Amino acid sequence: MQFEKAKRYILKRLGNELAPDLYYHGLHHTLDVTDAVLRLSKLEKVSKEQTVLLKTAALYHDAGFIKKYFMNEEIAAKMAKESLPYFGYTSKQIKTISEIIMATRISAEPKNHLEEIIRDADLDYLGREDFYMIANTLKKELYEYGLKYTGEQWKKILVNFLGNHVYYTKSARKLRELKKQKYLAQIKKLDSFAEQTMEKFQKKSTSR
Repeated sequence: MQFEKAKRYILKRLGNELAPDLYYHGLHHTLDVTDAVLRLSKLEKVSKEQTVLLKTAALYHDAGFIKKYFMNEEIAAKMAKESLPYFGYTSKQIKTISEIIMATRISAEPKNHLEEIIRDADLDYLGREDFYMIANTLKKELYEYGLKYTGEQWKKILVNFLGNHVYYTKSARKLRELKKQKYLAQIKKLDSFAEQTMEKFQKKSTSR
């Protein structure tokens, strides 16, 4: 596997072809998930080959946004299948990478350890200091794509999402679960969740 060449290829495409109004799903998110995958892979004692497969899947997992906003995981998997043979990935490795990408669908349930890691990495920020800031970029992005929520509606969405979200790996639970529950408790106390509320909590979180 020529991982570095595959990385340069897909990052160049993402940098050149992703829409500028992807405030959440931009190139920065791909890099963030790739970093989280590497961190969790080490903590979960994943093999070197599996770590490369996970990092490759993380780099490709949102590539479908180049062509389509909603339900784009199949496009990302197709892009991986089309390009990765040129970088020395075997058919078996590409199949695994495609399955890892498909595991990032909102409705998907991970079927194995690698899929659990990508799921946790994709939503790593839910239990991080920058949660409020990133949540705000998602709301802003959804607005651009026709999903316009009031502060009260957004509060309900966040409460429901955080309340139902599960970290699958022991490492992610140890790193992120406690803070995620703290954010959930904070949001539940609000009447609505406006942008200025996010900014206020973000300042409190980063000042500690």
